[in-house]
Amino acid sequence: MTLEETTFALFATFNIVRILAYAPQMRKAATDPHGAEAISCVTWSVFAFSHLTTAVYAIVNQHDIGVAALFVANAACCLLILGAAVLCKRRSNRSTRGNPVPS
Repeated sequence: MTLEETTFALFATFNIVRILAYAPQMRKAATDPHGAEAISCVTWSVFAFSHLTTAVYAIVNQHDIGVAALFVANAACCLLILGAAVLCKRRSNRSTRGNPVPS
C-alpha cells in the first residue's frame, strides 16, 4: 500500500468512525431534560457548514465524490444534532414557561 493509499484509508476510516461517534451527541441533544443547554447551536452550525463547504471543495476542486460523500454525511449528522437540540430547547422552554424560577 502506498503512502497515498494509507493516508486515504486512515482519513476514510476516521471519518466513518466520526459519523458513528455523533450518535451519543444526537441522543443527548434529543433527550436532555435541561433543554440541551450544553449543546452549542452556533458550534454545530459552524461544523455543519464547514463540512458542507469541504464537500463542495472536494467535488469542484478535487473531483472526488467519495470524500464529498463523507463530508456530506458528517454535515447531515451535525444538522441532526442541531435540529434535535433546537427541538429540545423549545420543548424545555415551553414546559418551564409560566413556572417560577427556583431561587
